[in-house]
Amino acid sequence: MAAASDHTVLQFVSPSSTASATTSVLTARIHPLVIFNVCDCFVRRPDSAERVIGTLLGSILADGTVDIRNSYAVPHNESSDQVAVDIDYHHNMLASHLKVNPKEIIVGWYSTGAGVNGGSALIHDFYAREVTNPIHLTVDTGFTNGEGTIKAFVSSNLSLGDRQLAAQFQEIPVDLRMVDAERVGFDVLKATAVDKLPNDLEGMELTMERLLTLINDVYKYVDGVVEGQTAPDNNIGRFIADAVASLPKLPPQVFDNLVNDSLQDQLLLLYLSSITRTQLSLAEKLNTAAQML
Repeated sequence: MAAASDHTVLQFVSPSSTASATTSVLTARIHPLVIFNVCDCFVRRPDSAERVIGTLLGSILADGTVDIRNSYAVPHNESSDQVAVDIDYHHNMLASHLKVNPKEIIVGWYSTGAGVNGGSALIHDFYAREVTNPIHLTVDTGFTNGEGTIKAFVSSNLSLGDRQLAAQFQEIPVDLRMVDAERVGFDVLKATAVDKLPNDLEGMELTMERLLTLINDVYKYVDGVVEGQTAPDNNIGRFIADAVASLPKLPPQVFDNLVNDSLQDQLLLLYLSSITRTQLSLAEKLNTAAQML
């Protein structure tokens, strides 16, 4: 597909009353695999390409939330006045994905960069023919604001009579769904530079520091409510009560014993795996020496 760019693009950061009824999607729920795929495709892009684009796969939940679970890159050529997308490659990749997971459908497309432009409007028009009201996901791999910002948009056309005036991109909330291990990797990925990847112990330390910060925030909130400085919120109170009730009531000594036992088990596994690696290496060398004789 090749098309010339004569679009005027309007990008709205916050919800606007001018958004049309087509912007009915409430939230884009993104799984970390999608972000990692986008970054990997950007690293592997051709030297002449300034950005990469691709298709987003997932499902639409009952409340209108778009659950984005997978993605794949689509080759394209882009200049200042036109965009060409490899439609055959896109359809072949979609057919291959549907063979593996037929429940996933096209929910939109992604691109790297800090925002949208005239080329984005053309590509969005193509995906609008593939699916109704597609999501446009942008990942700022250039770290414009010091980190890899992730944004999601829906688009509608502003027209005067039969004449289209502009393409309006309305930003929608983004919900990143990650477990602790994935969040550690994502925190490393979105930083502008890191000395090295954290090991398991360092990752646990970062998680504990984040947990301690959250506990301190809860302490400050509770103290503020008790002292009358903060307005109470029943929903927050229920969340705190449920969190406290979920903690096991163990004496400190019993808790220390459980932690020490678990640590000793982990050390034993590391020792056994080291012995296994040594034995396999020794057996490989003996086998090689026997073949030479």
